[in-house]
Amino acid sequence: MKYFAPATLILAATLAPVAHAQPTPSTVEDASYAGGPLPEGQSGIATVVQVLLDRAGISPGVIDGYRGPMSRSAIRAFETREGLDADGEMDQAVWDALGGPERGTVLQDYQITEADTADLSDPLPNDYAELAELDRLGFTRVTERLAEKFHMDEGFLKDLNPDAQFVAGETITVAAPGERKQAKANRIEVRKAVGRVAVFDDAGTMIANYPATVGSDQLPSPSGKHEVTAIAIDPTYAYKPDENFQQGDNKEPLTLPPGPNGPVGSVWIDLSKPTYGIHGTADPDSLFQSVSHGCVRLTNWDATELAHMVDSGVPVVFVSDGS
Repeated sequence: MKYFAPATLILAATLAPVAHAQPTPSTVEDASYAGGPLPEGQSGIATVVQVLLDRAGISPGVIDGYRGPMSRSAIRAFETREGLDADGEMDQAVWDALGGPERGTVLQDYQITEADTADLSDPLPNDYAELAELDRLGFTRVTERLAEKFHMDEGFLKDLNPDAQFVAGETITVAAPGERKQAKANRIEVRKAVGRVAVFDDAGTMIANYPATVGSDQLPSPSGKHEVTAIAIDPTYAYKPDENFQQGDNKEPLTLPPGPNGPVGSVWIDLSKPTYGIHGTADPDSLFQSVSHGCVRLTNWDATELAHMVDSGVPVVFVSDGS
């Protein structure tokens, strides 16, 4: 199986944070929608909306409390599925369709387990040759592992728990995202123009929708119809500079060990287009700030959910439009 690594190029036009009152667990739970777009910067109500979108199967990417491009794209995808005006802006119709008025709690208490704190990797080098010498490219921090577990930005997890030591037995506050979808995918659409992956069942209903990095003008994703050929959970990564790209001074093929911090994250979904796949990422915050070498990159948790919904033969269609 051939793997195609994500690029590490960062777009120059990243969004600078806006001054804000940092949300606390109480301000998140007490947040109510008062109409109009979500506030600029970080807010309790944006956190609520992100959790509700996640529960609805429309991934906002990382739950971080910001009204950013991933959240706007998720709102637009939700509006499209619900038959609403797809402008990507929060309004009363979206709030009602998300079940906002009857939402219940969006945060939960979680007691850190021994497993959460065990088997952490040492800080990982960037060089592929050095990575290839390791046994696993695992989480390097308890907070990193917990953030992925609850679909959160690691910094936001820390902000919600300013006094936490993140040790086994400690109770912390985390997001309460949706459960993993149990449906079966009949078709996948990679919507390149909006950076989203839409998943449909055999009735044509959109059952999930994820933010993705899908290539660039210089390094485009493919076009047309392909299909899933294999699914690998916790995959190794085959670095082949003669076929794909060269990383640093590494001119020889290498096999990198598995782990969530590997080049393809926790999952590889192989496509019939040689060297292309849908996969996870070590850096979920970067999905809308970076470009790939043509593969489709999701958060590890979204890629894992998708992997459990697909089988070999499921068509994957790359399109240039859609929400």
